[in-house]
Amino acid sequence: MPTVLGIETSCDETAVAVVGDRYANANRTLLSNVVASQIDLHRLYGGVVPELAARQHLEMINPCLDQALAEAGLGWDQIDGIAATTAPGLVGAL
Repeated sequence: MPTVLGIETSCDETAVAVVGDRYANANRTLLSNVVASQIDLHRLYGGVVPELAARQHLEMINPCLDQALAEAGLGWDQIDGIAATTAPGLVGAL
């Protein structure tokens, strides 16, 4: 089975996960799941501010990617596919 890296940025969390097979003939397994929450930032404004969410995603996506790959024990050359949120969500965050 292929190893897939998933990216979720549709609203106010930056999340990256890796799903794949840890062992031959095994079921698909969640190898890592990293979430960078923005709740404290948006709480100040009483709700999600789309422009702030988009900027925070830009700041957090690379650290989340690095951490997810490290926790999975994989490098980019071992990722077979990438899945990302395209809708619904905040236009600036996708």
